[in-house]
Amino acid sequence: MIVNDIERITAIDKANMLDGLARFPEQIKESLMIAEATERFNFLKVDNIVVAGMGASAISGDIMASLLRDKLDVPLVVNREYDLPKWVNKDTLMICISYSGNTDETLSSFKLAYQKKCKIICISTGGKLQDFAEKRQVPFVKIPAGIQPRAATAYLLFPSIIFLKKIGLLKTTIDADVQETISVTKDFISLNNKTIPEETNQAKQCAKKFFNMIPQMYGWGIYTPIAIRWRHQLNENSKVIARTDLVPDCNHNDIVGWSGNPEVSKHFSCVLFRDKDEETIDMTTRLNFMRDLFSNTAGTVLEVSPKGKSQLAKMMYLMCLGDFTSCYLAVLRGIDPSPVDIITELKKRLAEK
Repeated sequence: MIVNDIERITAIDKANMLDGLARFPEQIKESLMIAEATERFNFLKVDNIVVAGMGASAISGDIMASLLRDKLDVPLVVNREYDLPKWVNKDTLMICISYSGNTDETLSSFKLAYQKKCKIICISTGGKLQDFAEKRQVPFVKIPAGIQPRAATAYLLFPSIIFLKKIGLLKTTIDADVQETISVTKDFISLNNKTIPEETNQAKQCAKKFFNMIPQMYGWGIYTPIAIRWRHQLNENSKVIARTDLVPDCNHNDIVGWSGNPEVSKHFSCVLFRDKDEETIDMTTRLNFMRDLFSNTAGTVLEVSPKGKSQLAKMMYLMCLGDFTSCYLAVLRGIDPSPVDIITELKKRLAEK
């Protein structure tokens, strides 16, 4: 099979996306050093947190919002807009994340945040965001360049979490969780890298089930941003249409469509995230019901479970599974996972306006 042919994988994955993803545990270690080397922020009063970013940059905010939902005493929201909510003010902590430093929406949010006298931290490889920050003497955290933004999540996520800890907004201990995450993702990569055959490689098995299907991920709780991440990675790496919905909300609408549209539903491959430690009785009942429904209506159904004990480790394990699956699906389709030509075309159109 093509996903077991290392030479074929290398020929298709020209920019070595899979090798980049395999560096995730090392990137976590590097990101911790970057965060620790950053000077302490003198932010005395913070009433709310806004993470401004798009795409692969924004997903870090989504992960923090879900992970820290019951750990922060102030709200954390993700802003994917050119503008900011009216309530943003001088007591707002604004974390502007843009891997390239040239994301239009994030730059616009930065300008507005500065006008509103927000407390701002910028995370980027450089670009206009670095220029804007340095000109205004706003804290700027420089991360390594030269990789696809969607393969740089560790550099964007972990410093942001550490900064919340440094500022005093995150009061719980996270060191053990981070170390477990490094260990769990390292183990995942040892079992799912491109040299491991499909027979024992979960990511390659998932990719095979997605081939010629439309992936539909169902997120819930801490796995809501992970479902979104799977969709993004399948869109960008595999170059396929993929969809996400949320439980329990989808039980009030989505399941009706599955019950009466068999000619269309058979083209979908449904993914349910399962975690016996996180599922309430109600959630287990809902997910089991959906599994039974999809078994009779969808083309395939995948139930995927994490490894690890901490929520952070479990989220990152399943994120890695989605990342690798998307690349193996790209290989199955004979498509280089790295280029995103249609996005480049859109950016050119915007530049011409």
